Amino acid sequence: MAGESMSEIKIGDIVARKSYGYDVFFKVVDISEKDGERILTLKGISYRIEADAPESDLELQPEGRVREYRDRSWREAERTVADRMNDMMYYRYYVPRSRGWRKKAYYRDTSDDKAGRIMKPGKVLHLDGDKDYLGHCIAEYKKLGIEVVGEYVPEREQPAKVIPLLSEHRPDILVLTGHDGFIKGQDSYNSLSSYRTSKYFIEAVKEARRFNSDMDSLVIFAGACQSMYNEIIKAGANFASAPFRDLIHALDPVRVCQKIAFASIDTVLDAEDVINNTITGKTGIGGIQTRGKYREGFPAEPVE
Repeated sequence: MAGESMSEIKIGDIVARKSYGYDVFFKVVDISEKDGERILTLKGISYRIEADAPESDLELQPEGRVREYRDRSWREAERTVADRMNDMMYYRYYVPRSRGWRKKAYYRDTSDDKAGRIMKPGKVLHLDGDKDYLGHCIAEYKKLGIEVVGEYVPEREQPAKVIPLLSEHRPDILVLTGHDGFIKGQDSYNSLSSYRTSKYFIEAVKEARRFNSDMDSLVIFAGACQSMYNEIIKAGANFASAPFRDLIHALDPVRVCQKIAFASIDTVLDAEDVINNTITGKTGIGGIQTRGKYREGFPAEPVE
């Protein structure tokens, strides 16, 4: 798999690792030097993984190949969305205004006629350590009709900022994500020091639980690629990554939120039902039984 010369690699370039068979494409976010060799810090462009690699192990990827890689990975996510949306339908009704009529879009469950009802999915506060991924996620929440507040917060800052943001926005569902990874050369999956950012997700979950300890009142998803799943769950998360230390897709947190946000408050979701709604599945996402956050009311106001 031919790439461009190493001397051209700089911050912002897209690269792949030779030693891993060019399986994941990364953006270069930092460059340092160790023992006379340049070491590049990398973040996945479709998966929530962070890694370091010597420049000698990297190849700069041409624009066409990057575009093909992005299209393929995001198409898979879109296909998953389409499959899930088979259980829902998109409909419009007209609401009167002083100057005629205007269309308003909603989602509803096809099993029942919800016309004239108030439909309130759970509200999401999404903290993300990656600005690009945050933008993709916000767009997906909006497609799904989920109210969301998105904040770019680097992973190391999430423990300090989560309580002020929870206090300000009062969400039903909290997402703490970004990038993570098991550090190459470490030999213990049970040591927190073996992970790049898991400690920040764990600390942030603990802080969030200091704010609201009720796991039904505040539902939490936390983690990224290869995160220390057991400790994040122990800290108080309802759902986390990654039980098999797998990579997770950038949109997996949205898929978790989608299932919870649209499940009735009368429903206790089995963890497997939520996990089956994700792109990665059980190797990347796990969790515990969780109550839904969807509420209905009647009647819906006919005017705005």
